[in-house]
Amino acid sequence: MGATALVSGGKDSIFAASLADQQGFDVDELLVLEPDDNESWMFHTPNLGLVRLQAEAWGKSFRSVRIPGPSSEADTDRLDAALKTSSGPIVAGAIASSYQWSRLLQIAVRQHRPAYLPLWGKEAATVVRAEIAAGLDIRIVHVAAESLTANLLGSRLDNARLADLERRGAGRAPVNVAGEGGEYESLVLDAPFFARRIEVDRAEVVTYGAAARWVVRSAHLAAKP
Repeated sequence: MGATALVSGGKDSIFAASLADQQGFDVDELLVLEPDDNESWMFHTPNLGLVRLQAEAWGKSFRSVRIPGPSSEADTDRLDAALKTSSGPIVAGAIASSYQWSRLLQIAVRQHRPAYLPLWGKEAATVVRAEIAAGLDIRIVHVAAESLTANLLGSRLDNARLADLERRGAGRAPVNVAGEGGEYESLVLDAPFFARRIEVDRAEVVTYGAAARWVVRSAHLAAKP
């Protein structure tokens, strides 16, 4: 059996899974963990329902596992249980979150499986530039930093937007330009390895506290030009 990629629909997990394919790991399953808690410590939460469309566009199998209740240390055990139904390498897109990295490695060791984290330890801007250069259509779907405003939601993360994030992050409130501190989260609508692209039919901005989110209410797969 090929590799299982932990995928949230965001830029880093999709890019890591594509790198795993390129390097011979043969990703055959996209596994998405869907927490009830929007403030999950372990898992990305915006627009997880669109991973199903990403998997279809990519020709991968898809599996979703609900993570009930508030975020807690028990989330690691739930991830462990979700991965036990597969075999082969575990692929993830963590860049700098030692919380995620350490727990994933613990699970891989317990299950006697290799873990492949091709972005781990890389400089944030370097990773984002590589994702843009790879042709990913990345949209900003969540902002939760003082210097990031709701007008960014739905916008495409390209080199100009990256430069803007770098400028915003140079002030008194530093921003990790890859969003690794939770400053923002993303969604991939298209990639060169997708046979079709995701078209958003309807989306709305939802605010709660100091954060804002671009919630996709309806979307479909469309032929590429």
